[in-house]
Amino acid sequence: MIGREYAPSAAMLPASMSRPLGEAQREEFLAAKHVGVLSVAATDGRPPASVPIWYDYTPDGLIRINTGTASRKVRLIRQAGAVTLVVQREEPPYQYVVVEGSVVDTIEPAPRDVREAIAIRYLGEEGGRAFVEGMKDKPSVLFLVRPDRWITADFSD
Repeated sequence: MIGREYAPSAAMLPASMSRPLGEAQREEFLAAKHVGVLSVAATDGRPPASVPIWYDYTPDGLIRINTGTASRKVRLIRQAGAVTLVVQREEPPYQYVVVEGSVVDTIEPAPRDVREAIAIRYLGEEGGRAFVEGMKDKPSVLFLVRPDRWITADFSD
């Protein structure tokens, strides 16, 4: 297992409210299509930068994040070398996974096949390919994130 597991203590949540996801449940949850919220430490006393983002979770346990290079988010990720990704189910039964991870590789430009895989995950085959084609002249970067710590909750019965 990559990363440390953390579950809220009984003092934090009543036992009847939630339980942690098991490793297999967590992997299945991350492999499903969810828009994540990526947070990265900011500089100059500003709060962390948090943005919605598409991601991909690979069978070897890495999180792949592709984005354009001309953003504050990219500059901050390069500086911090670490991110937090929050992925949640927004309808009952609620579930969430929080991943605190280290950036283990940065690939620039992001390979087209990876950009397509991520876009197809969210937009389907035709929409994903069209999206990537429309972005072909825009510089992109791929961050590979290794999970270091997990926080999970499952609010189902």
